[in-house]
Amino acid sequence: MLLASRIAAAMPPLAGDEQRLAIELYRQLAEGEPVVPQRLAPQIGVSAGWVDQTLEGWPGVYRDELGGVIGFWGLTQRPMPPHGFLVDGRELWTWCAWDSLFIPKVLGEAAEVASRDPETGEVVRVTVLPTGIERVAANDVVVSFLLPDVDDFDRSAANVMARFCHYVFFFASRESGERWTIRHKGTFLYSVEEAFELGQRFVMKEFGRALGSQPAA
Repeated sequence: MLLASRIAAAMPPLAGDEQRLAIELYRQLAEGEPVVPQRLAPQIGVSAGWVDQTLEGWPGVYRDELGGVIGFWGLTQRPMPPHGFLVDGRELWTWCAWDSLFIPKVLGEAAEVASRDPETGEVVRVTVLPTGIERVAANDVVVSFLLPDVDDFDRSAANVMARFCHYVFFFASRESGERWTIRHKGTFLYSVEEAFELGQRFVMKEFGRALGSQPAA
């Protein structure tokens, strides 16, 4: 699959401790409060200095005024319409539609997704489990994608958003998705199930070893 191979080529591989750090960061972010980096170290058995150094080197980390982490590679505690992401009653947001399909696997928790179709304005609602799509508002919900360039993901989070995330949306029907993709060169559609499966493969490539050694949240 071309999209899967392009995403795999664009994402830098993570070592074992980096995988564990990323997973723990996602899970603490999902608790809804800014993450103090020092809280991450004991959870994965590394030094606080290593955590600070690693986070500084990752372009997808966003902090608040006090230095707490409030966003990381696709998940954020600050409003980012149109991608609402509810986890155990906690209101979060994702950078794009696809993030909401793979992050539940990393969290080990279900999520209620509410995202607005950019063509019709209709809110698309999807219940995503770590292992599959439990419920979707309509049978023909689709997700738009754009093939990333191999260097799109390693420059900055802002670059990822501008070059990839801003083209990845839920659509309430294939018809509305097709109208939108006609006007956005290079975009194409996946069914929500296909997009979910793509996310599963991505998670296992990026975090598979660490997920196998960590308990679910």
